Amino acid sequence: MAGLVQKGVKNILQKNPNDVVFLSALRTPVTRAKKGGLRDAYDHEMLAAVLKATTQKFPNLDASKINDVCIGTVLSELGGSKAGRMAMNHIGIPVTTSFSTANRACASGLTAITHIANSIAVGQIDVGIAGGMESMTRNYGSRAIPTELWGEMKESPVKEARDCIMSMGITSENVAERYGVSRADQDAFATESHHRAAKAQSSGRFDEEIVPVTTRWIDPEVPESEKPVTVTKDDGIRPNTTIEKLSTMKPAFKSDGTSTAGNSSQVSDGASAALMMRRSTANELGLTSHIIGKWAGSQVVGCSPDEMGVGPALAIPKLLEYTGVQKEEVDLWEINEAFASQALYCIRKLGLENSMEKINPNGGAIALGHPLGATSGRMLATLLSEMGRSGQQIGVLSKCIGTGMGMASLIVRE
Repeated sequence: MAGLVQKGVKNILQKNPNDVVFLSALRTPVTRAKKGGLRDAYDHEMLAAVLKATTQKFPNLDASKINDVCIGTVLSELGGSKAGRMAMNHIGIPVTTSFSTANRACASGLTAITHIANSIAVGQIDVGIAGGMESMTRNYGSRAIPTELWGEMKESPVKEARDCIMSMGITSENVAERYGVSRADQDAFATESHHRAAKAQSSGRFDEEIVPVTTRWIDPEVPESEKPVTVTKDDGIRPNTTIEKLSTMKPAFKSDGTSTAGNSSQVSDGASAALMMRRSTANELGLTSHIIGKWAGSQVVGCSPDEMGVGPALAIPKLLEYTGVQKEEVDLWEINEAFASQALYCIRKLGLENSMEKINPNGGAIALGHPLGATSGRMLATLLSEMGRSGQQIGVLSKCIGTGMGMASLIVRE
């Protein structure tokens, strides 16, 4: 694969027939689990909406040209693959198109994107769709998460094995304690995330990337009250958030901790999808003018499960070395805000403290929410949209990953 990746910004910015390009990157609104507008929607229902919008965006593209669809999901009905393929066929993508799901925890969507990109790069397929879906309302803390494990593994003498099932909140506390990320700094970071997201939403920056979802709303107190509703906006953003308000919130994971519901990512629902193909294929199909960007490489690394949030600080340097791009040449960064503690640590470790305006300029998961498998696609849509709006070209998208990993991809805007 290394021989297929162009090295250095000068080469990466060149347009070549074998480039893996994006023609669209769309997402549903991201809404609060159990409380938000999509709480009564199914994950595959949201996926169907964003897949339908993707195909309708290109009415002259014969759906039979789509070779493969890969969707990231962590918690899902029917294992994800059955429900996802049903959604794909339901909206008109033919049975000749193959389907799969990917589960790399919080980087499931980025893994799906990389899978489709690699398949195109090596000539296995010409056209694919990658994205993610997650209804945390329906599946978080439910039957989708097994409560029983092989006893020998639960009591393994290997600490790292036991730590794989550690609460994500405790991993956040570990990062804060070990690397000196204060509660005040976490609250300030979270406040800024909400303010940036609120500004982006009010100015319409998210409009072109969001696909409205028509679903149902049911009053839990009155089950027969079901009524149709069309959800058009993210609903987790709190424009009036202040550091002072966040400072009053109790620790969520340990009594003397610093991670709270206010400075951690929100539990959310949503879906995303990106249409990808080889540049030469886009030319052959008359779609060259629709190319909005290209994938320029991905890297994934492992780290200690009990501080999984440090993953981006390890994956990003590996990605930059792999692609031959210097840190200073990156115009925009999307670094997932699983917790303010780990996001701040990664920013500091990467030496980006003086470039905060380049990091999540439209807010992140603390304000927008984190529907696990769908978040990478949301970040891709936001990154490509923002680079197009601001005229920037080189972006990095990175995730920390439960059980101890980090993943990062280099994205070019055209």
